[in-house]
Amino acid sequence: MSRVYNFSAGPAVLPEEVLQECAAEMMDYKGCGMSVMEMSHRSKVYDQIIKEAEADLRDLMNIPDNYKVIFLQGGASLVFAEVPMNLMKNGKAAYIITGQWAKKAAAEAEKYGEVVKVASSADKTFSYIPDCSDLDIPEDADYVYICENNTIYGTKFWELPNTKGHILVSDVSSCFLSEPIDVSKYGVVYGGVQKNVGPAGMVIAVIREDLITDDVLPGTPTLLKWKTQADALSLYNTPPCYTIYICGKVFKWIKKMGGLEVMKERNEKKAKVFYDYLDSSKMFKGTVVPKDRSLMNAPFVTGDADLDAKFIKEATDAGFVNLKGHKTVGGMRASMYNAMPIEGVEKLVAFMEKFEKENA
Repeated sequence: MSRVYNFSAGPAVLPEEVLQECAAEMMDYKGCGMSVMEMSHRSKVYDQIIKEAEADLRDLMNIPDNYKVIFLQGGASLVFAEVPMNLMKNGKAAYIITGQWAKKAAAEAEKYGEVVKVASSADKTFSYIPDCSDLDIPEDADYVYICENNTIYGTKFWELPNTKGHILVSDVSSCFLSEPIDVSKYGVVYGGVQKNVGPAGMVIAVIREDLITDDVLPGTPTLLKWKTQADALSLYNTPPCYTIYICGKVFKWIKKMGGLEVMKERNEKKAKVFYDYLDSSKMFKGTVVPKDRSLMNAPFVTGDADLDAKFIKEATDAGFVNLKGHKTVGGMRASMYNAMPIEGVEKLVAFMEKFEKENA
């Protein structure tokens, strides 16, 4: 069977070249006689894999020397708890609520201290990003938290909030490595890798060194202390070895393609093809305020649940899979991560045009 065009929000499409390399090395990694899945994380061979992955990521993102990179297990949802555990010194934090994941992160933080919701787009089903240029942030807030790209609702912070001198913590799970970012503007930037970077099971966190201390909330588990992980170079316990190995290959693929500037250009081109059609269509409508649209995740609807279901079925039969929208938005969603080729988006749009004509 030929490969489908996979528009899943995550776990998501990976570069074919990377999958082929992994397949070729599955039984024997570079002549060591075993698979990366089988080797000790303490071995010399693996040490090179993890060190090279970090070096390539630092290079790609232009990470300043005073930031640590740590590979964490448990997904972004576990980091929702790690953030307050490691950063809540005054017991108060400011959260900007722009979707499910920011909501869940805030609910988790409430277990550890006071959460002040300084802005929200819940009033219009998270279809826009609120103005964050002059927020009422409490003086004693330990940090300001955002989910930078909202996978479910298809919105993106194109301008970072004015944190008025407070530490910015950002969950970039669904826009990770899709464009260049200025790491120095963040205290913590982290993302689950299963959308743009690798297979599920890991978070990459980039954390400013001064925020990595022993001064954490009482009762914080050893493994959830960032200092434990940073001091042990992500090897305090067995890390997700195979996931790190594949992420390392994806970093090399991005570098080979020309780096994050090129990724951004490619992603803008794909998004333009999709949104231009959406804006001209009489049947399909986008659900997001145009200026806040994500390049990665594009939710859309017909306004008729039966027609949506028919479209999803016929699209799946035609090889465009995982287009069903999240239950809180309904309709459809096309996730166009780095590894989705532009042909995939062009063919999807051609299919949508055909569907529109046939069902007008």
